[in-house]
Amino acid sequence: MAIARHGTGLPADVRAVLSQVHPVFMLPPLAASWFGAIVAGEAEIPVGMVHMTGMFCAVYTAHIKDGYIDFYRRGEDDDHPLTVRGCRLALVAAGLGFAACTLLLGLVVGPGGALVTLPTWFIGYLHAPQLDTNPITTTLGYPTGIALSILGGFYVQTTTVTATILGFVLVFLVVLAGVKIIDDEQDYAYDSSIDKQTVSVVLGPARARELASSLFFAGLVGVLWGTVSGLFPPATPAAALAFGSVALVARRARPTLATMLLIRGAYVFLAFLVVAVWFRPLSGTGLPDITVLGGSTYLATEILFGSVALALLSYAGALRAAARTIAVVYPLAYVWDWYTLEVGVFEITARTGYDLFGIPIEEHIFMIVVPALVLGVHETLKTLSVEPANGAKTHPDG
Repeated sequence: MAIARHGTGLPADVRAVLSQVHPVFMLPPLAASWFGAIVAGEAEIPVGMVHMTGMFCAVYTAHIKDGYIDFYRRGEDDDHPLTVRGCRLALVAAGLGFAACTLLLGLVVGPGGALVTLPTWFIGYLHAPQLDTNPITTTLGYPTGIALSILGGFYVQTTTVTATILGFVLVFLVVLAGVKIIDDEQDYAYDSSIDKQTVSVVLGPARARELASSLFFAGLVGVLWGTVSGLFPPATPAAALAFGSVALVARRARPTLATMLLIRGAYVFLAFLVVAVWFRPLSGTGLPDITVLGGSTYLATEILFGSVALALLSYAGALRAAARTIAVVYPLAYVWDWYTLEVGVFEITARTGYDLFGIPIEEHIFMIVVPALVLGVHETLKTLSVEPANGAKTHPDG
């Protein structure tokens, strides 16, 4: 029996086999493997190549199995380049390649090298039809594979697991889970018709978008936490800023365009992280010392963030409503602030030294700026509500 469904001979068979190499989805796991090696420091290229090849075999297994199930079992796809025999031969070849890589890592690195690599094949092989019908496993399958690729790429170089690599693994897992939710939104209509339980089908496109945005935010805040705590290099937040900008643009886009933007944004995110980890720009550079402003330091920060709050409230057309809320909150905040200062909970040093009604004048401004900033962000998010492909508006209040 032939391997290719269209055409005969060796050239047709080769084209059919290579058609299942999808660069958009293949490259991230391979790059993730090398990212783990870069985080490890001085990487041994041969060991890294073996691990990367194993990741290729795992992802290729996933593509072959998924295409086979979708075309021959479910009838979801209109065509497939491989025959049933071709699919089975490709699965065997990919499985043998993965087994060889895993065995070699076990011999060279140790049992841990094999154990950290092995789960990726199971994720790929079981993606369809076992894992892609449950909203949790459907969403987390590919991101978990990427996370394990990063972890494995690090482990096979160091034979250790550190807080830093676990931090990067968790950030990627969370951010890519958000990307996968929006990716699945593209098939919302069809998945709904066959009762395929993706997150978009279970929650609806609007709330699924909200969940995806929350995951993006959580992942990027995780980058900030990791940097401040010293786990990540100082330049790492630049990667979060780059991806966050793409995610903000994608928030208004239809599912197909949003997925394209986010996948490319994930590439940019990884590229920035590679630069931050490999070259370590800003390392040894101290924080800007704004205390050169002396007693005006605290006031200057309030003017900066107050301007941001004013701009957001003006954009959202919520200045008057915010003023009412701030006026109601102010007395409670004033009593709270006066009491904590009075009993010595904290002390303000870089201030003008002027008091008003028993507390520093900067604290009065603080009690206006903080709720104004919160309300500005809240009202702006309401204004920036989006319309997914089904036309339903996404709104922070549901």
